[in-house]
Amino acid sequence: MAVLQTPNGYSMDNGGRRIVVDPVTRIEGHMRCEVNVDSDNIIRNAVSTGTMWRGLEVILKGRDPRDAWAFVERICGVCTGCHALTSVRAVEDALGIRIPKNAHLIREMMAKVLQWHDHVVHFYHLHALDWVNPVNALKADPRATSALQQAVAPDHPMSSPGYFRDVQNRLRKFIESGQLGIFKNGYWDNPAYKLSPEADLMAVTHYLEALDFQKEIVKVHTVFGGKNPHPNYMVGGVPCAINMEGAGAAGAPLNMERLNFVRARLLEAYEFSKNVYIPDVLAIASFYKGWLHGGGLSATNVMDYGDYERVHYDHSTCQLPGGVILNGNWDEVHPIDPRDPAQVQEFVTHSWYTYGADKDRGLHPWDGITEAKYELGPKAKGTRTNIVELDEAAKYSWIKAPRWRGNAVEVGPLARYILAYSQNVGYVRDQVDDALGRFNTLAGTNLTAKQALPTTIGRTLARALEAHYCAKMMLDDWDLLIANIKAGDLATANVEKWDPKSWPKEAKGVGTVAAPRGGLGHWIKIKDGKIDNYQCVVPTTWNGSPRDPKGNIGAFEASLMNTPMERPEEPVEILRTLHSFDPCLACSTHVMAPDGAELARVTVR
Repeated sequence: MAVLQTPNGYSMDNGGRRIVVDPVTRIEGHMRCEVNVDSDNIIRNAVSTGTMWRGLEVILKGRDPRDAWAFVERICGVCTGCHALTSVRAVEDALGIRIPKNAHLIREMMAKVLQWHDHVVHFYHLHALDWVNPVNALKADPRATSALQQAVAPDHPMSSPGYFRDVQNRLRKFIESGQLGIFKNGYWDNPAYKLSPEADLMAVTHYLEALDFQKEIVKVHTVFGGKNPHPNYMVGGVPCAINMEGAGAAGAPLNMERLNFVRARLLEAYEFSKNVYIPDVLAIASFYKGWLHGGGLSATNVMDYGDYERVHYDHSTCQLPGGVILNGNWDEVHPIDPRDPAQVQEFVTHSWYTYGADKDRGLHPWDGITEAKYELGPKAKGTRTNIVELDEAAKYSWIKAPRWRGNAVEVGPLARYILAYSQNVGYVRDQVDDALGRFNTLAGTNLTAKQALPTTIGRTLARALEAHYCAKMMLDDWDLLIANIKAGDLATANVEKWDPKSWPKEAKGVGTVAAPRGGLGHWIKIKDGKIDNYQCVVPTTWNGSPRDPKGNIGAFEASLMNTPMERPEEPVEILRTLHSFDPCLACSTHVMAPDGAELARVTVR
């Protein structure tokens, strides 16, 4: 049987050493990765697998479209409200419902709070340990750490030698107790870790600060949506009423006290991303100049639908504009239309699904089929429930393979920042140029945006910059909301088409959101007041996709190509690159059955 060839000519069958990471940890969901390394310990091929089936589309069929948001929001507990927002946008698009301005601004703040929170938690609590060695922080001089802090972020108030000494003592007690918790299985003596002890201590200190603050910023969701995770949404607007004379409490009508509480949290987020998050990424990146790779084929093709409209229902005012860039040509941005069947298609040639006799066809999500077909290829090793080696020439993932006009593309903060930078979004260009100037000074380099962004470090930096941009936009949204309320507009919902009797017999719509991990789309068909078909194409479906019928590989697989490894048996480099995408396999491969019955079981080691 012919083996699909990756662009550099390697496959899992033509020599080298196979390294399997299963499960990939510090992500949401279930993921497996196999790579092939050559005699120089350089990755020459990669196979990325989602190991759990998603069936949300199955249980939504026949349900009330107004309830869809509550089901799809529970696809994931990390990116939580973004699915709800995408869902209500899809239903509103199908039924021609326009929401009030207040509802738009409140939704915008809720989306950006999620974005900010998700990015901060991802970097400090999921990704940082790929770069930061907490054990090495015990060797740090707190005075030198204080000097480093003041050099990279002079405005951060918590930077005294005594403060860092106290954190170091806490860390020492924790490590010496032998109860290392999440630090237990780190490869702390691996030479892939490059930070100085002082940089390690600064980063661990901010890990703890971020842990404290992340629980504060999500209180904005409790004000607007009643709770977090899974805040409440509604078709036609938002469920929170405005009553400037009423008493304030979580889930109660909005008044000035509640709105001022929200603004205080947004200001704190703005200051944290400015004084802690971005400086930390730049400081850490300066020690890893050798990691200006890992973009590979993935970051040359990027896509996003565009989001954060300044003027609601005017997509041309998106503060992060959409589009597609192919083959690294930043001078040409292709327009994107999620309604166009020729643009967005999903393939299942190498996914554990079936489209019937024509296995290699692509389907637009409005015509999507979610029918499982779990089978291992003839060259796979192991059993159905204990996979040892996958067969890349056959089906090998529960993730489908979405393509834009047949092209594999990367989505996410890096994609959005490349698109915004290339389309001359002033705030983004200023952010990127300033950050690169600071990085070049720290690292002694002279990199341009086009050299630095399409890399593993660039992907991590883009996420930090986007968090800060979201904090800035949230404050703008708050000002606009207050101005609109002062002008006498208190509406937060449009219920004119709430009754299904007012709906057409058949309708279809699409909703898109700039979710934390990339462009998210939900497509819905409604017939006789019920959901006839529902398809989610999530960011990790784009990034984590397997090969398509032409052999094109997804962003996860492409980004690992040509990555050198210090010790392949300690796959720090694999985790470093994969974590830079912030994978959410729960979104792309979620399991659910109408009656709660088990559909398939896959056991990972």
